[in-house]
Amino acid sequence: MADLLITNIGQLVTNDPSRGGILGIVEQAAVAIVEGSIAWLGSKGEVPSDYLDLAIHDAAGAAVVPGFVDAHTHIVFAGDRSGEFARRLAGETYEEVLAAGGGIQSTVTATRAASGGELFDGAAARASRMLASGTTTVEVKSGYGLDVNTEARLLGVATRLDAELSIDVIPTFLGAHVVPAEYRDRRDEYVDLVCTWMLEAAAPLATFCDVFCDEAAFTVDEARRILRAAAERGLGLRVHADQLGRIGAAELAADLGAASADHVDHATDEDLAAMRRSGTVAVLLPGVSFSMRLPYPAGRRVWDSGVTVALATDCNPGTSWIETMPFVIALASLNMGLTPEEALWAATRGSALSLRLDDRGHLVAGAIGDLAVLDAPSYLHLPYRPDADIVAAVVKRGVVI
Repeated sequence: MADLLITNIGQLVTNDPSRGGILGIVEQAAVAIVEGSIAWLGSKGEVPSDYLDLAIHDAAGAAVVPGFVDAHTHIVFAGDRSGEFARRLAGETYEEVLAAGGGIQSTVTATRAASGGELFDGAAARASRMLASGTTTVEVKSGYGLDVNTEARLLGVATRLDAELSIDVIPTFLGAHVVPAEYRDRRDEYVDLVCTWMLEAAAPLATFCDVFCDEAAFTVDEARRILRAAAERGLGLRVHADQLGRIGAAELAADLGAASADHVDHATDEDLAAMRRSGTVAVLLPGVSFSMRLPYPAGRRVWDSGVTVALATDCNPGTSWIETMPFVIALASLNMGLTPEEALWAATRGSALSLRLDDRGHLVAGAIGDLAVLDAPSYLHLPYRPDADIVAAVVKRGVVI
């Protein structure tokens, strides 16, 4: 944590609705950060004298936005699935790759064989690149171990990332990613394992529990049992919901009061209404559609339903090796029907709400001093220049990265 005065900001996005509009933009602004938290913000000509002696970062007229919050990632893994990528380009479906032993199972094999040091080094490199592109908080799932020891090891790597890197890491237990090969004919035994020994080892290391509830993964009944067991151990709930088809996963997430239902590509209007009533956030993942050449989530329909919308990279080795939130904002604006304002809000405030973090994703007094200084005069350059290295500086709890 540090004290800092960011001045000469051309356009400041606060996400504070009291300042007008969805983004609460302040022109010609300054922000004072004291002990890592926002102490004041407003016109650069009206900085209170108490903050004039702070260390200064001159934004040189650039736009400044809240640090991005990436609410769905799988960055702790080993191995490479570029061959699978080529097979999909040649016409194989994701389900066909899974049935042939590829997909998640191939990453599980490589991850189980990797050392803790190898897993940490790979994840740390990815997380560092995310931080450099403006992501200041990242959710990190397990799910590539699918046995008690490896799942605990993956969550241990996530907690080590949080301790040793500047980026904040929110660990999520995803032991119910798929049924591993050795349990293929013993599904009930694997669900039993997840609900007992695996959760016992994982719960002390995780904030959330997630289940991949979809075709070719876990049924609604299996997911309900696992999520209830996780809730009994004090974990928040998240659901990979209705990505491949509509099986009632989004409805389940709403019924259980889950913090988020992620993907929701096939959620119905009734599912969205249930999510709105329960306060379950829809985490949309356009990078998967981009990488898999699939239809994009109906971002406009989800937003207009009144459900809170978040965006995330879904960074993983198989279906979306995308690390940068600015690119996701561009995809959402260009291909999902969201406006640039909505996409930026979803990638910051919406994602923070999906993690039940009220202290970030917006710039208000008392919030964490996490910001991204753009190499651009306006936030509109995020979707306008999707291939640009557009983040000039990152401020994490008042420290310029």
